[in-house]
Amino acid sequence: MTTPERQGDDAGAQEPSIHPRSVLGRLPRYAAGKPPVVVDGLQSYKLSSNENPLPPLPSVLAAIASQTHINRYPDPMTTALRTALASFLAVPADDIVAGAGSLGALNQVLATFAGQNDYDAADEVIYPWRSFEAYPICVGLAGAAGVQIALNQDGTHNLEAMLAAITDRTRVILLCTPNNPTGPILKKAEVASFLQRVPAHIVVVIDEAYQEFVRDAEAVDGLAMYREHQNVVVLRTFSKAHGLAGLRVGYSVSQPELTQHLRVSAVPFAVSQIAEQAAVTSLEHFDEVRERVQGIVDERTRVVEGLRKLGWTVPNAEGNFVWLALGDNTPEFAGLAEQRALSVRAFGTEGARVSIGEPEANTRFLDLCAAYPHGPGLS
Repeated sequence: MTTPERQGDDAGAQEPSIHPRSVLGRLPRYAAGKPPVVVDGLQSYKLSSNENPLPPLPSVLAAIASQTHINRYPDPMTTALRTALASFLAVPADDIVAGAGSLGALNQVLATFAGQNDYDAADEVIYPWRSFEAYPICVGLAGAAGVQIALNQDGTHNLEAMLAAITDRTRVILLCTPNNPTGPILKKAEVASFLQRVPAHIVVVIDEAYQEFVRDAEAVDGLAMYREHQNVVVLRTFSKAHGLAGLRVGYSVSQPELTQHLRVSAVPFAVSQIAEQAAVTSLEHFDEVRERVQGIVDERTRVVEGLRKLGWTVPNAEGNFVWLALGDNTPEFAGLAEQRALSVRAFGTEGARVSIGEPEANTRFLDLCAAYPHGPGLS
């Protein structure tokens, strides 16, 4: 089909180009974990996205299959989910705001409390780095200025540096525990001290996407912090432990002083009725979820101990992944994993994050590390 030529005096004139907001040119692009390549004779395993290697519980799959009213909009208040969570977490249902995964819940927090205000300078959001790679994207799209604080050498948050970075423009601080991609948790004593020193008007987000995998007795409990501080928001998700990453259901927990505003910015119908029913059913069978999570934790222990026996230096891992500070060797290592039908998440020349997967995948990963001479900590 031929497009008709433009007529009139403007014929042949160059059309003005359409430009996005200038901030897009300054933001990194989110890079999802790549699927594994197909290698003849080998089962492929994806260890690049921190997904649960197991499908949802059979009862959850049945609940999903039973949904027939998808011609109707979901409940915008996600009443069933918030009611179930209120009982499960022992918090008021009104303190819970659902979102499309914990990332959706985070975007709602940023849209509410940080951005371009009625003065020239943008609000500031302080967060650790390296941490969840969506942080700079979410902060930038909200119209805020990100303030990245380098992690300590062992992959933990530098809370003192984060406190020192607070200015009159600081509106939100993000804490990620366990930190993705490095793995260590924040401890309750240090977070309690930190919150005592943060001005009360600054919102502190405790991102606990991997909370169910934590076994360190000294780990901070975000819900305990929320109960004590009106400026704390806790983020959690059904994507990891519950194996519902594809349904996008998460939530925030905060006191009414914050939730009254978060409900204004909450994306309408962000959680589908299918996702809501799946999450509620998974909570009803949490003993089974806990058993599955423990299996992943046991595999994590095997992998970490195996790496350390090889002489590799590995940060304490409290999520469903391990961090390899490979530096300039990162691309080479990721390529070798690919040849073995394993996909890992490489971060430039900083390191690689490897999810805990099926036992066979974890064993193959350890075999690769045993043959690789340039692991972190090796001479």
